[in-house]
Amino acid sequence: MEHRRLGRTGLHVSAIGLGTMTWGRETDAQDAAEQLRDFADAGGTLVDTAGSYADGASEEILGSLVGSVVHRDDLVLTTKGGLRRSPQGTVVDSSRRALLSDLDASLARLGTDHVDLFLVQAPDLGTPLDETVAALAHAVSSGRTRYVGLSNHSSWHIGYVAGRLAGSDGPGLAAVEVEHSLLAREVERSLVPASQALGVGVLGWSALGRGVLTGKYRGTVPPGSRGASAHLAGFVEPYLSGPASSVVDALCTAASGLGRSPLEVALAWLLERGYLSSAIVGARTPAQLREILGADGLELPSAVSRALDDVSAPQA
Repeated sequence: MEHRRLGRTGLHVSAIGLGTMTWGRETDAQDAAEQLRDFADAGGTLVDTAGSYADGASEEILGSLVGSVVHRDDLVLTTKGGLRRSPQGTVVDSSRRALLSDLDASLARLGTDHVDLFLVQAPDLGTPLDETVAALAHAVSSGRTRYVGLSNHSSWHIGYVAGRLAGSDGPGLAAVEVEHSLLAREVERSLVPASQALGVGVLGWSALGRGVLTGKYRGTVPPGSRGASAHLAGFVEPYLSGPASSVVDALCTAASGLGRSPLEVALAWLLERGYLSSAIVGARTPAQLREILGADGLELPSAVSRALDDVSAPQA
């Protein structure tokens, strides 16, 4: 598998990253172990998790596998903090107290003394951004993480945090993680140019459009799929109709003509983006992950790429 540089840092990550949002909920420990083994065997290194995934169960499962299934040094462990569930709903908290406590809890669940990349999971309007920046700088200087970044933040957040961290002793702002696929291209307007100008690596989560770019939702919601799950149905629903349907139809037509699956073509299209450090995919089963890994190395004909560019272009 190709490895790409994370922005202007010296860290290299696999072009395909393994997402673990379903681990501990839809994916049990046995299937997770098989996924991690297959991913590593294919040359994958970047594994993405968060303390909020399955209320920490995702990290616990991953922690139980690191060392036994894959050596710690062969992985680029990425986790996120600043978001937790409470009886009142989801709480966003990027204060120094919350971020460092979340990071410590993640390290305990992962069974390691450091992660390679720690991300602030969501913008927090109730905390001064300078406090968040100071917490990230301390996370690096204290050895808890090697690099830091933002997840699901805006272009101006990236610019501000990158500027403030540039004055610290650490490597600065290393990455921004955002949703990016044929169905999520709004980030190309300002976030991607800002990241390129600042030397910040881009990690694209939900690279298969929340599963919709597999083509399996055309005209139906298959039993056992995310779209049929009480937990994830709302996550998938926005891409089941409207403009997304035209993109999926064009994708399936292109895939049929190439003799490849829709997900292979969708992932190949995303991996053509030169600014992308890694496309993060989450598979519920080992079989799904093996199909995803089969897209590695696929080069699309230029005419197909242009057609997909046109049909998926963000509306003005």
